[in-house]
Amino acid sequence: MDPSKLPPPPPPTTNNTAKPSSLQLEPATSLEPSPLRKIIAIASIAAGIQFGWALQLSLLTPYVQLLGIPHTWAAFIWLCGPISGMIVQPIVGYHSDRCTSRFGRRRPFIAAGALSVAVAVFLIGYAADMGHMFGDSLHKKSRPRAIVIFVIGFWILDVANNMLQGPCRALLADLAAGHQRKTRTANSFFSFFMAVGNVLGYAAGSFSGLHKMFPFTMTKACDVYCANLKSCFFLSIALLATVSIIALTYVKEQRPSSGDKPTKEAGGTDEKEEALEGESRSAREMPCFGEIWGAFRVMKKPMWILLLVTCLNWIAWFPFLLFDTDWMGKEVYGGKVGEGRVYDMGVRAGALGLMLNSVVLGVTSLSIEALARGVGGVKRLWGIVNFLLATCLALTVLITKIAEHTRRHSVVAGGLEPLPPSAGVKGGALALFAVLGIPLAITFSIPFALASIFSNSSGAGQGLSLGVLNLSIVIPQMVISVASGPWDALFGGGNLPAFVVGAVAAAISGLLSIFLLPSPPPDMANSVAAGGFH
Repeated sequence: MDPSKLPPPPPPTTNNTAKPSSLQLEPATSLEPSPLRKIIAIASIAAGIQFGWALQLSLLTPYVQLLGIPHTWAAFIWLCGPISGMIVQPIVGYHSDRCTSRFGRRRPFIAAGALSVAVAVFLIGYAADMGHMFGDSLHKKSRPRAIVIFVIGFWILDVANNMLQGPCRALLADLAAGHQRKTRTANSFFSFFMAVGNVLGYAAGSFSGLHKMFPFTMTKACDVYCANLKSCFFLSIALLATVSIIALTYVKEQRPSSGDKPTKEAGGTDEKEEALEGESRSAREMPCFGEIWGAFRVMKKPMWILLLVTCLNWIAWFPFLLFDTDWMGKEVYGGKVGEGRVYDMGVRAGALGLMLNSVVLGVTSLSIEALARGVGGVKRLWGIVNFLLATCLALTVLITKIAEHTRRHSVVAGGLEPLPPSAGVKGGALALFAVLGIPLAITFSIPFALASIFSNSSGAGQGLSLGVLNLSIVIPQMVISVASGPWDALFGGGNLPAFVVGAVAAAISGLLSIFLLPSPPPDMANSVAAGGFH
């Protein structure tokens, strides 16, 4: 008998038995998970990625203000991150699911992303020098040419980071091959190495003498702060290049087979699938976004709730991630950008706080499973830490008020200059940074694990599934980037108004997580590829 006419065999019991849609990628031909050492090698790339992110979050907001962009407009610079994330990550995820390169599906994108990061940080670090070379005056506060070069480099950096992070997570999912313990372990190690990168990045950002390692970084257009930024980026390139070369050389991908391409199950479709097929056909000019739209069309209620909780979670996080070191320099230390040393001292103290935050993040990342079991489930854990996030953001108001009440001044050149805050105020601010590492570890882990479970029935590949989740992260970032500057200016120009909005959003996110977000179905846990916490 012709084998092609035989009925298809029943699906294996270890996989999801739901009928695949026309968008579904068939499972890989081999379900054997890779050794743990290979998973760790790929996860280590997160350290190189996060080193650069840490430098962005701790040093670049003050840096753009030194180039002449006021605080009110500084947040608009960060729009390029969420915009590039919204466009680039779904495209990269879609094409990495279908890439037929002899080097593998994910590895070409990771290599291209790492090379792009090197180009981007060179442009950012040398923006002031290149701006001066093209005609910027050193005697004017605003440096328009340097700003243009910086923005171009910043856009490239965000595009490159999105090219890196999505395929790295998807490759980890491929290596885990749906094995429940391996997927949890891969997810935890990725978060752990993110914490390692954060620690290294924030430690570098908090050290004021790093430029002495690279004396050529100080120029007429680039002061000590700028030279330290250049030096940090040199170290970032070295770390990312090292871990990427080691991982991509050591870990080989299987070449995709015909079974990895989108297929349609024989035997007809239901009404939902027919509607989805029509939407897909109408979007062939933009197949990536057509399939994302198709994934939304068949998305079940649990995934919608997950996207809502994630969206509120990032409305809470993004103002603090944007302005945490600026808050330390202005509200806690009482300094002003470009005036005296106090603001710079506050920025370095904020970088130290972020380093402590990352240490706590790393420890928590390796304890998520135990914590989830201890509190009665993953959704309850997420809800609890969102309340912790809300409390910490609200405490920024209290710490600021105490710092203002206890602030002392010294006479400098006929004027008054604020002195650094008392040990109690500084210790309280640093403790707040450290405690925030707990909810941040959950934010970096649980949403990605739940997304793979809840979106499994949508038929998207791993890259495309992460692209769908990414929309609920980048859209609130875009809203915050546009609104936070004018919102803060409406209340006097400080950072606290946006932090208060974040506290409210975190509290609502916690309530939705506990009372509306379903627990992941146990029978699907073995079929997902980005974590299956219970």
